[in-house]
Amino acid sequence: MSTAVALPVLIPLIAGSLSLVFYKSHAVQRWVGVIGTGALFLATVALLAKTWTDGIQVMEFGSWPAPFGIVLVADLLSATMTLMAGMMGFALAVYSLPSMSRDHEAFGYYPLMHLLLAGVCGAFLTGDIFNLYVWIEVLLVASFALLILGGERGQMEGAVKYVTLNLFSSMMLLVGVGLTYGLTGTLNMADLAVKLPQVEEQGLVTVVGMLFLVSFAIKAAAFPLFFWLPASYHTPPIAVTALFAALLTKVGVYALFRFFSLMFDNDVGYTHELLLWIGGFTMVTGVLGAAAYYEIRRILAFHIISQIGYMIVGLALFTPLALAGGIIYIVHNIIAKTNLFLIGGVIYMLRGSYDLKQIGGLWKTRPMLGVLFLLSALALAGIPPLSGFLGKYVIIRAGIEVESWGIVAAALAVGLMTLYSMVKIWAEAFWKAQPEEHAERAAAFERAIDKKNLTLMMLPVIVLALLPAAIGIGAQPVIEIARVAADQLLDSTAYVEAVLGVTP
Repeated sequence: MSTAVALPVLIPLIAGSLSLVFYKSHAVQRWVGVIGTGALFLATVALLAKTWTDGIQVMEFGSWPAPFGIVLVADLLSATMTLMAGMMGFALAVYSLPSMSRDHEAFGYYPLMHLLLAGVCGAFLTGDIFNLYVWIEVLLVASFALLILGGERGQMEGAVKYVTLNLFSSMMLLVGVGLTYGLTGTLNMADLAVKLPQVEEQGLVTVVGMLFLVSFAIKAAAFPLFFWLPASYHTPPIAVTALFAALLTKVGVYALFRFFSLMFDNDVGYTHELLLWIGGFTMVTGVLGAAAYYEIRRILAFHIISQIGYMIVGLALFTPLALAGGIIYIVHNIIAKTNLFLIGGVIYMLRGSYDLKQIGGLWKTRPMLGVLFLLSALALAGIPPLSGFLGKYVIIRAGIEVESWGIVAAALAVGLMTLYSMVKIWAEAFWKAQPEEHAERAAAFERAIDKKNLTLMMLPVIVLALLPAAIGIGAQPVIEIARVAADQLLDSTAYVEAVLGVTP
């Protein structure tokens, strides 16, 4: 039994509880936010290292062995995902210190942030599908509360769309859980990997799999039910938006990877072909939506959708190379996309607007910010030698190997369109002169800047901007972890042995 598996869930729950105890002290809440997320990050680093050296980690609760009791399981995919959650949680806790208003802190920002991180890590580590539903509901409650924090009209409108479609997704997930139990008599993922292939009516298994596919595709903001994301992600404070961009849709993507490799792989010709079409349309519709806007948060929100398409394509192609590429792309996207939102927040602090038509001249006054934006933007567009190029190259190469020429063409075209959107932000915000009609307001925001606060906001931006270059240049460890994680997904033997103690 490995207690290290429980720490990524327990730490944010404890930190959130402490934040509630000291709810009257904003200073204590901020310290707990940074220390708690820092401890979470260290725990996830240790968990990934232990999983890499010692194999799949399992923890059983209440002395009830699987498949009867609750278990937490960390293979390389789930350990990698919790590492990203810990990293982003820590970065955003630091970024929130100067950027989050005291009113939002008073409304419970830090306890909700910790609750969200606990839900995300619980979803990544749970070993049964009912508790996956429970952890998703935990993060849904926390994310809804964060979305409406402050109670502005735009936030409420976005929240209604967000919660309505996500509740529908959760209902489908719960129905799928019930039907799966009816077919197999178990909810443990490892046990399902053994028992689902033994069900006589494999057509029913595929039908139940479709329920899960639709549910998780909604949560991942995949085509065609993605409209809740661009309608809501631009409304909360930018630190909240960045936290959502980093983690929420990735829970849906992770669940798709887990379910359609470990359990619902009985009809790959149908399910994964459908996933391939969904991934392709998600890439294209997301990037076209981004091209239509001139508001930084909306552009980046549509690019979340577009980039999700690449991840789903990696799963849909279902080869070791494609799955490894999908995992690499998830890691890359979490880092680059989160940082672009954080840079957007810095731009707002400097110019007082997210509208590209109202800002400009930043290259002249803040060249370092321009360089950091370019590093993250070019990584997102897949320019070598940055991490985005590595992920796209592996996925496209996998597409070529299986002669999926349509998806290869779509991936290349979407990469060019992504570059167009990033160049648009660069040209409007950094290269062109500040519009005269907005110059007075921009000057007022520049004068009001607290240099200490700006420096504190820039610290996570600098680190996250350098990571794509570090991953791209020193790619071998990332590729090796992704390769082994892909092998674990394709061959469930090790997972089943670790959880059930038997060879399937």
